[in-house]
Amino acid sequence: MMTSTRNLIFSSVLVIALLSYMYSDSLRFVFSYWLGSDDYSHGMFVPLISGFLVWQSRHRLMQVPRERAWWGVGVIFVGLMLYVIGELATLYVVLHLSLWTVIVGLVIALVGVRGAKAIAFPLGYLLTAVPLPVFFYANLSSQLQLWSSSLGVGCLQLLGVMAFREGNVIDLGQVQLQVVEACSGIRYLLPLTSLALLCAYLFKDKMWKRVVLVVSAIPISILINGFRIGMIGVLIELYGKGAAEGFYHLFEGWVIFMVSLAFLITEMGLLGRIGMTAPNRPFFAQLSWRDQYGEGAQGSAVSLPRRILPSPGPAYLCSVALLAPFTLLSTSLIDREETPPSRAAFIDFPMEITGWRGERFPLEKQYIDALRFDDYVLADYRSNHGHQVNFYAAYYQSQRKGQSAHSPKSCLPGGGWEITSITHKELPSTAKIMQPLMVNRAVIHKGDQKQIVLYWFKQRDRYLADEYLVKVYLLWDAVSRQRTDGALVRMASLVGPGETEAMVDQRLQDFAAEIGPELSRFVPD
Repeated sequence: MMTSTRNLIFSSVLVIALLSYMYSDSLRFVFSYWLGSDDYSHGMFVPLISGFLVWQSRHRLMQVPRERAWWGVGVIFVGLMLYVIGELATLYVVLHLSLWTVIVGLVIALVGVRGAKAIAFPLGYLLTAVPLPVFFYANLSSQLQLWSSSLGVGCLQLLGVMAFREGNVIDLGQVQLQVVEACSGIRYLLPLTSLALLCAYLFKDKMWKRVVLVVSAIPISILINGFRIGMIGVLIELYGKGAAEGFYHLFEGWVIFMVSLAFLITEMGLLGRIGMTAPNRPFFAQLSWRDQYGEGAQGSAVSLPRRILPSPGPAYLCSVALLAPFTLLSTSLIDREETPPSRAAFIDFPMEITGWRGERFPLEKQYIDALRFDDYVLADYRSNHGHQVNFYAAYYQSQRKGQSAHSPKSCLPGGGWEITSITHKELPSTAKIMQPLMVNRAVIHKGDQKQIVLYWFKQRDRYLADEYLVKVYLLWDAVSRQRTDGALVRMASLVGPGETEAMVDQRLQDFAAEIGPELSRFVPD
């Protein structure tokens, strides 16, 4: 027994060392989110909770037959393939999923498929600590900003406060309150959903009640955040703009989160009373951290196994051995050198193009830090007829993890602008652009103002509109060409008085025809 325990401890320490080295970038990324982002501050507690739940199930695990443990080796192999894809495609979310898959495979190899099923919830619960993909997070956050703004305005108007909404900006007359990403409600939605999942697991009742409990966390967090924004508007009316800043803002956030949690617990109590056979049963009697293995059918004691740690079988030891060569492979993947061709810097991008004269503008440091590009140009170009086009291009020499072309979808609905539509559009070939160009066309509006935005991704010698295809070709070119350089290109123009969308489309199309040939010097094929 002592020998098997020592083998398990030694092999587990080796596994932790190998995985820590292989997934060092992924783990640093996750820890930075846990410690630096209020949206994921709950994440650091999730592994501890999962570990505690597994410990509570330890006696049952010892009694479950170790069946199909070799399946774990196959699951680990799938996880390691995801690791290779994640490294080459520079996708953190794939690396996180890879690490989780490898952990699940190791559990199956150690305790078998039935053993893994016995602790399926603690294993799955680990995923609630993983940061959402950036593009999904940005789209969700921007949508929540608009919903929260609408609900906040509704609360203010119910209380008799004059308020109007333009996109994510609430106009209170003398003060304008912008519902930024931090106020979108996502920092309530993510931890509250995680808590709802845990409560549903502990809630020993019918499955439909558990599902209702988890699903209800979404509307609760959205409605409560809308109410919070409304209350901030009221406080600003009464005490000035300082009520929305500093300690008061932080304090309001914590109070609202506790109110959301109280709603969740109250809902759990009400659900527990539906169909209750024992009306006097205490509420907390329906919750249980403890595994029910230790009691028989009539409450009689069942003998518990003396061992609390499983012995490592051949499948588990083989899994540990499988990790070693992939650890060596990870070194070459992480340290691989890319060979982007030489290029001209955007500082030399022409401000005079046939029929257009431009004026360059600098980006604020906060945007430069967030976008993490290597070079950029931002300029307003005015035509000989007085029409204006805003042009922006951001170049990335290496689109590694955490540094890649940022989709404008998450940036457009800001400053009061709302997205009306986003479609694909083909720009026809011209004498200067020899092939049709597929771009994204977005129509955004703020009040009576309307703006048309065209954007696309220039990735090596490809012009792409689909951001998912961008990731596919990143993977392909990283392997075949040792290159992941590329750029985002965006241009926008207002629909002026008396103009139609078709007229602005033609203006942008003409500008793209002039600017397109210049791009290849700054974003190489």
